Amino acid sequence: MYDVILKNGLLVDGKGGKPYKANIAVFSDSIALITDKEISRARTVVDCSGLIVAPGFMDSHTHSDFLVLKDPYATPRLSQGITTDVSGNCGIGVFPYSRPILKDFVKDVLGEWDDWSWKDFSTFASYAEKRGLGCNELFLVSHTALRAAAMENPLREATEEEIDLMCSLLARELDSGAAGFSSGLYYAPCVFASPFELLSLLKVTASRGKIFSVHHRSEGNGCTESLREVLSLAEESGVKMEVSHLKAIGKKNQKEVDVMLSDIEEYRARGVDVTFDQYPYTFGSTSLFSLLPPRVLGFSRLEQRMALSLESERKVIKEEIMASDGWDSIYPLVGGENIRALYLTSHPEFNGKTLEEIKDEMGLSDPLDALFDVLKDETGLAVMTDVTETEESLEKIMKHPLMCFGTDSLYSSPVPHPRSFHSTVHFLKEYVFEKKLLTLEEAIRRMTGEIARRFGIHDRGVLEEGKRADITVFSPSELSEGEDGRNRGFRLVMVNGKIALKDDRVTEISEGRILRV
Repeated sequence: MYDVILKNGLLVDGKGGKPYKANIAVFSDSIALITDKEISRARTVVDCSGLIVAPGFMDSHTHSDFLVLKDPYATPRLSQGITTDVSGNCGIGVFPYSRPILKDFVKDVLGEWDDWSWKDFSTFASYAEKRGLGCNELFLVSHTALRAAAMENPLREATEEEIDLMCSLLARELDSGAAGFSSGLYYAPCVFASPFELLSLLKVTASRGKIFSVHHRSEGNGCTESLREVLSLAEESGVKMEVSHLKAIGKKNQKEVDVMLSDIEEYRARGVDVTFDQYPYTFGSTSLFSLLPPRVLGFSRLEQRMALSLESERKVIKEEIMASDGWDSIYPLVGGENIRALYLTSHPEFNGKTLEEIKDEMGLSDPLDALFDVLKDETGLAVMTDVTETEESLEKIMKHPLMCFGTDSLYSSPVPHPRSFHSTVHFLKEYVFEKKLLTLEEAIRRMTGEIARRFGIHDRGVLEEGKRADITVFSPSELSEGEDGRNRGFRLVMVNGKIALKDDRVTEISEGRILRV
């Protein structure tokens, strides 16, 4: 007797094949049978007539590191049909852990957690598994955590001895099953890494056959040069590389999209295994502090607040922001009217307001003064959204055959970017069913089987006998975004053979696993 039978569904297999009508039988945690013949005798039978049956969606780029601890049912993940996350992105992660300074570096993106009783990937995985997981989690080793563990002061260039220690720690974590290495060269402390440091870490990653995911140094002015920097490092080291959330920020930089795509194709022709991911929105979200120059990001949070309180220092910082040299200054690219304070701990009255609006409420003449006044008071979280690219550029990147799906979800603040809850629905409704930029079978492949291939996940990601039964069943006509942060149209989501969501509601079971590759 089978545990579950899904009958009469239209199967989209995750491999790019044409949809076909069939029945699926699940036994224990795996797909036991796929057939167009009638299957009988199961504990649970679900009629999927008129519904799409797909592999559980995968998210190639998320920041769910603490969500898995806070929500053992993975509600915002399952509510999008997502059954597997890739976390530890942008060089922001929680292991290896040995110095409390790491907590300050990650809190704006990941949020806060009191009990840091792990020291490495293995002990973190055990910690998370004991609490229960709503969906499967794959982790990258983060550059920030490596620097915080190897350096007493990670806000500077590392010595050779410190780089050797980082390489040793990275090798240990990769050998324990972490999927790869990630860096965020836009963020402190990764921004201070030398080319030698990066190359050393990439050689370790390549030697294990693992992937390098990178938020490269500049996505605005200098985005092509920044991309070429990491492409060259990938070529020299032999590592396979995933470029995180490919985009060009600022109106004048939209023409660089074609150049970046061409560069990626050229390096692939030269033998570099490079691909990229993308979330389906023209606006992004990150820490409001990231608008400050790298020099200021090199200060402690207390020192930053003190600097922003001094008129003479504010003048210098303003000049650095408006005429940046060798770093990605977002503010002049998008303007104060396109940067919105999503969540501020110390100034909640400004939540949801742009820097222009905050400036007016404060009675100031310059949005940068409003930014400085907000940040000098901030003792907690400061999260923003910013309009980054045109719809035309987003669609051009989305259609490219090397693009795969990611959400770049953040769960650090109570009011996150909508991508944290609605990305899969927005992607499918807007770009697949309405605009028809991708066929359904190609879109599902980029949300499932292609991600599994890139990250070395061999036991799931496609509908195939013997694979793990991570399955998402949805109604295309009913897909919609709910105001409660959930979605409509997901009839069933299975994680490792168990029904984790039914009729848009989680069933409050924790059948997810920490995946090791």
